Amino acid sequence: MSLGHPELVAAISSEITRNGPIPFVRFMELALYHPQYGYYMRQPNGEDHERIGWSGDFYTSSDVYPILGRALAAQARQMDELVGGPTPFMIIEMGAGKGFLARDCLAAIHARQDDFASRVRYVLIERSPAMRELQRQNLAPWLSKPGLVTWVEGLDGLAPQSVTGLFFSNELIDAFPVHQIQVTAERTEELYVDYREGRFVGCLKPLSTVALAQYLQQLNATWLEGYRTEVNLHAIDWMEQVARRMDRGFVLTIDYGHTAQDLYGLERKDGTFLCYFQQLTSEDPFIRVGDQDMTAHVDFSSLAAVGEKQGLHVTGFTNQMSFLMGLGVEEMIGELEPESPEFRAAIHLLKPDGMGSTFKVLVQHKGMSHPELDGLKFKPFFGSALAARSAAGHI
Repeated sequence: MSLGHPELVAAISSEITRNGPIPFVRFMELALYHPQYGYYMRQPNGEDHERIGWSGDFYTSSDVYPILGRALAAQARQMDELVGGPTPFMIIEMGAGKGFLARDCLAAIHARQDDFASRVRYVLIERSPAMRELQRQNLAPWLSKPGLVTWVEGLDGLAPQSVTGLFFSNELIDAFPVHQIQVTAERTEELYVDYREGRFVGCLKPLSTVALAQYLQQLNATWLEGYRTEVNLHAIDWMEQVARRMDRGFVLTIDYGHTAQDLYGLERKDGTFLCYFQQLTSEDPFIRVGDQDMTAHVDFSSLAAVGEKQGLHVTGFTNQMSFLMGLGVEEMIGELEPESPEFRAAIHLLKPDGMGSTFKVLVQHKGMSHPELDGLKFKPFFGSALAARSAAGHI
């Protein structure tokens, strides 16, 4: 079994040799986002396999069928009406993968040559040179229109309170580096990574930061010895930064995850961390380092609570199936031949035992009172509970 990308393994092992064992969150950050050798950062070559898509390590909703992009376009039109134009309507996508969702969304918007289409400005936030190149290729037809599509490397490229419109992400937060923790007989400890005899190994040590200890204290959960889970502090920082950049509009977050009550329940005693390699899953992060994806489920309760503190109020919380149904996905599917590959791919997005229910949609708003969105017509039972808890300041 391969230990991983040689240069990346050398870079991580050198840091450990110099400084001692590193928290798992640092190991994951280097594995995925090392500037030269990280899984998401390097340009694929002849020796690298496909990473995203049906033939890659994993696929996203936008790889399945264009319906998600069409639905987002429809939702963005309604959001524009609620925001109240006629200023430019910014659609900002962070972590756009190959750019398929942006492509499909722009195609649906410009299918109608109306005022909204003329005012849309699409911004992609992407720090990976490899991903930016793929996005440029797939968005080539739109690049000839001055100012329509632009790129920034990070949230720092957007000024505070500069965004009027929609900020959205699709399967972004699950790939943020996470702290891994485990309950021992004495206390809750954190997983660190050491390098011994040519291999990466895990070891438990005291919690690495005050912020991590405070997060666990807020959860106020009672776990048994041996309980393992993940904490995504990067997601909290991210939401705070997004909120500060919003002036008036919506934040729409699509990802697989749960409310804190479900995510940190006793039934998930082994956590949700997984690695993906050629459509196969593994729980071992210490093999194929830099050649496999790493993810953990998202705590949507924390995102909602942090947003509330920054003036981002919960518009609604639903799952992907309900979101798409509210935006007329049945009519879109009705246009397809029932036995066609396109029909089967579109249905894949709605499966109650698959992507339809696993993927959640959190919508937050700023600068308006109680907006009602078509994508939130159908709210599963968990939606109102999250809104009430976040408004009360609980996670």
